[in-house]
Amino acid sequence: SGNLLQSLVSTGNICRSPIAEAVFRKLVTDEKLEHKWRTDSAAVSDWNVGRFPDSRALSCLRNHGIETAHKARQITKEDFQTFDHILCMDESNLRDLNRKSNQVKDCKAKIELLGTYDPEKQLIIEDPYYGSEKDFETVYEQCLRCCKAFLEKYH
Repeated sequence: SGNLLQSLVSTGNICRSPIAEAVFRKLVTDEKLEHKWRTDSAAVSDWNVGRFPDSRALSCLRNHGIETAHKARQITKEDFQTFDHILCMDESNLRDLNRKSNQVKDCKAKIELLGTYDPEKQLIIEDPYYGSEKDFETVYEQCLRCCKAFLEKYH
């Protein structure tokens, strides 16, 4: 089959979605599936376009041996037409994405919460921006569980 395309989306694309993108990318690389998946992340808002992820997100990933060179971008109309899956972090992202997708002809993406894949049933991945290092670690662990389960389902 063709490549599977997946984008991870959060509000600003500097904390949660770059963590999820980096985690998923490492999983597919470890499983030798990187030729099968195109993974990206994006923001619902345009607040941080062009910015690197939050330094706490980067240091959290580094602690787990993961690097990322992602720069924040806003989701585009084309994303809805090309990606198979658009996975987001919370209800407000979900609402925004559903609203945006309704304005796109031939939206192909299946839009859902990344947390629907969590074996521990933590549906929402809370924004750690105003939190501590520990909150970033929680996001990492949630993303890891969800991305593993997602990959098992679609691999």
